[in-house]
Amino acid sequence: MKSLPIPAHFNADLVGDVWKVNYQDIAQSATHWSKQHNLNPVRKDSFRVCLVLVDVQNTFCIPDYALFVGGRSGNGAVEDNQRLCEFIYRNLGNITTIVPTMDTHHAMQIFHSVFLVNDQGEHPEPYTLIHHEDIQTGRWRFNEELSDPLEISVEDAQKYLLHYTHNLESSGKYALTIWPYHAMLGGIGHALVSSVEEAVFFHTTARYSQAEFHVKGDHALTEHYSVFGPEVNTDADGNPLKKRKHRLFEKLIGYDAVVIAGQAKSHCVAWTIADLLNGMMEHNADFVEKVYLLEDCTSPVVIPDVIDYTDEANAAFQRFSEAGMHLVKSTDPMSNWPGIGQPVTA
Repeated sequence: MKSLPIPAHFNADLVGDVWKVNYQDIAQSATHWSKQHNLNPVRKDSFRVCLVLVDVQNTFCIPDYALFVGGRSGNGAVEDNQRLCEFIYRNLGNITTIVPTMDTHHAMQIFHSVFLVNDQGEHPEPYTLIHHEDIQTGRWRFNEELSDPLEISVEDAQKYLLHYTHNLESSGKYALTIWPYHAMLGGIGHALVSSVEEAVFFHTTARYSQAEFHVKGDHALTEHYSVFGPEVNTDADGNPLKKRKHRLFEKLIGYDAVVIAGQAKSHCVAWTIADLLNGMMEHNADFVEKVYLLEDCTSPVVIPDVIDYTDEANAAFQRFSEAGMHLVKSTDPMSNWPGIGQPVTA
């Protein structure tokens, strides 16, 4: 597990900004870097490492964007991504594949304000929690103006809201949250953070490894924190809403190590890890020990004086650790991580 220096082109002060990656220059630089440091193509890796980047997108990671994940420090995602980029560059020769997940939304979705109205025709404010009782009592109901564009009847939509909120509460998940419009498909907030995109592209061209992007969250009728599947899997009649990503799971368990970072620790990161953990426990519990969580490259959702999910995020990571996953620091050499270099087989 060789650690490399940080390339000269990386500027940590720009991680909180949005800018254009010069792909041609970066490709040439990466080719030179690969030769200079004797990096092999990933097809020659004997110990295969997958880095999963959960929703490292502008909308979550750039200050003043729609849903910036500041954590309690107020600058969490920017600081996380400074460390994340440096981790990628230092471990360029150790990382086989990078898998970015992309939260991908439209305006008319169940967690956006426009989906619901009250008796005055008003929409809920961002960060409003919608409980089953709110739907039962009629405090909030489906916005009938969305019936045609979403191709669902008002009656079916209202029936579904009752089913959805009940399902969330009975399963112990977060209540339906009205989020600010974010990760909008086609918008600049949807894109990867520029510095991270540059690091991923540098890895691609230095080691001939195609990044594997996974879109999630584009179904109008469900939240989709985990890349593996939505919060609610079926409609009110039991029909499936969205297929789970079994193929991605099968691919991840084929690696010798899976490293996870991204945003937000309390939501999409925690739910993705929880789904991965559940699948591994069902498939082969030994696989859990090859998962490494970069705890200094993720932050929880904190909106001062509104909501703070820090405790929930930390409790989730503690459960993952107790289950056998490793909590590690990006600044520690991978060679010092427990179990690295010891493949787990089925």
